[in-house]
Amino acid sequence: MARAVRFHDIGGPEVLRLEEVEVGDPGPGQVRIRHVAVGLNFADTYFRSGIYPVPRPSGIGVEASGTVTAIGHDVGNVAVGDRVTYTGFINTLGAYSTERLIPAAPLIRLPDTIAFETAAAMTMRGLTAAYLMRRIRDHKPGDTVLLHAAAGGVGLIVAQWAKLLGLTVIGTVSTDAKADLARAYGCEHTVNYAREDVAKRVRELTDGVGVDVVFDSVGKDTFTASLDSLKRRGLLVSVGTASGTIPPFDPQLLAIKGSLFLTRPALADYIADPVEKAALAQELFDHVGSGRIKIEINQHYALEDAVAAHRDLQSRRTTGSSIFVI
Repeated sequence: MARAVRFHDIGGPEVLRLEEVEVGDPGPGQVRIRHVAVGLNFADTYFRSGIYPVPRPSGIGVEASGTVTAIGHDVGNVAVGDRVTYTGFINTLGAYSTERLIPAAPLIRLPDTIAFETAAAMTMRGLTAAYLMRRIRDHKPGDTVLLHAAAGGVGLIVAQWAKLLGLTVIGTVSTDAKADLARAYGCEHTVNYAREDVAKRVRELTDGVGVDVVFDSVGKDTFTASLDSLKRRGLLVSVGTASGTIPPFDPQLLAIKGSLFLTRPALADYIADPVEKAALAQELFDHVGSGRIKIEINQHYALEDAVAAHRDLQSRRTTGSSIFVI
């Protein structure tokens, strides 16, 4: 029997339960995978709380790495024994488990240079950083970006990648310790939003001009400050809603604040094409494997600690990436 974290009711972290589950043989297009490490992402809380509704009882988690132990018919992209990683959405839900069946399509073969733990900590975050850096816009050396949650898992990867591209990064953080971490990973400046006015400080740092791009994974609490930090015709990339969804607003606001652009991208739409996904993954693996981008894993949990892990995540006690070690 395998073990899996599941929830029967929506709610807070306390609804999560570690249960024994039966794992059968893979059907057509499926594989069985034995996990070594599982990623913990803020998006997981959206399923648990009902923001992303799914039939219950349900597994949880959309990112993990491990070894393929069996394959079904019509599987050609992986073989038994392959080291793999994956991320996704509904089609990969159930990653908080020791072993599972999963569609073969989302699986990405891991090069030997990438450890299982590193893969689980970075597949979703790293591919998110990859499309933000390589697909959202044509970043040019000298551009300035405002990066919210700069000491988080995505933030630390984006900061490093941005520095490789010659961008200047202003990162927002909640503590001095997180500010130190963000600067160590590529942020030229940090703004502590617990005691500083973000937009005002950004204007000071940019001689009143504002930034070219804002990457905002916070949402409701930072939306106005993000708009007010942009230069004329700047781009706000709303890439998450950790504080809640952005309230409805009149698009005329974008014109009033300088003919601004706004996009709300989702990772799924940037890795839906297998060729594009492979290209983004290869670039990510090359950067990490060579040491140009380092993955900060600061929290390690066991599956039985899922409740505590979600509490830590939602209280912003985590930095960098968090994983479950099987």
